[in-house]
Amino acid sequence: MTEPTRPPHDEPHGGGLGLRLNWLRAAVLGANDGIVSTAGLVVGVAGATSDRAALLTAGLAGLLAGSMSMAAGEYVSVSTQRDSEMAALAVEKRELTEQPQAELAGLLEERGLSREVAREAAEQYTARDALRAHARVELGIDPDELTNPWHAAWASFLAFTVGALLPLLAIVLPPADRRLPVTVVSVLAALVLTGWSSARLGAAAPGRAVLRNVAGGALAMGITYAVGTLLGAVGV
Repeated sequence: MTEPTRPPHDEPHGGGLGLRLNWLRAAVLGANDGIVSTAGLVVGVAGATSDRAALLTAGLAGLLAGSMSMAAGEYVSVSTQRDSEMAALAVEKRELTEQPQAELAGLLEERGLSREVAREAAEQYTARDALRAHARVELGIDPDELTNPWHAAWASFLAFTVGALLPLLAIVLPPADRRLPVTVVSVLAALVLTGWSSARLGAAAPGRAVLRNVAGGALAMGITYAVGTLLGAVGV
């Protein structure tokens, strides 16, 4: 008799996979920010002038300012998170000198294990790596996978830059009479992709996420273009 086939599933397991998914989601959102902010900037300038040099200057300035700002903000944020994780691990390491098995057994019991099973599991965990066991169960931290602020900063910088390059190239490469429609279509298509990707990485329905993403980008470009056109008309 053949064994029944196990139903396939793609549910992610393990902290490493979860961490990679978080990085991917952050990269997609960083690229999305680069697309929207740079598109709004260059479309706004395009409403005031058709000069290619002005458009290129504005786009490059927005790209560099945005990518540096994203990198700096991510570095500060993740550095703070890492400092908190290190401090929590230091406290946990000091507490391990006082009945580590009893504390871990209590935590496991609170999560639904019987007293006997929790005590046995605590003994085995502690015998292998007491600090790691306590950190993962009590704090939700893996000492081997602490956040790295430099990785986060570079990832944000690159993601924003990649996203920003699309509207920048779309506004400066085509002929003057096609710049705006090419940019708008390219940006909206890219926002469909980033909206769908972020929804899939978050295991959410993509339709609503794509709609929000496209609507937000279209609104940003519409407002900046209107302001640019108004300023260009009055000669500012």
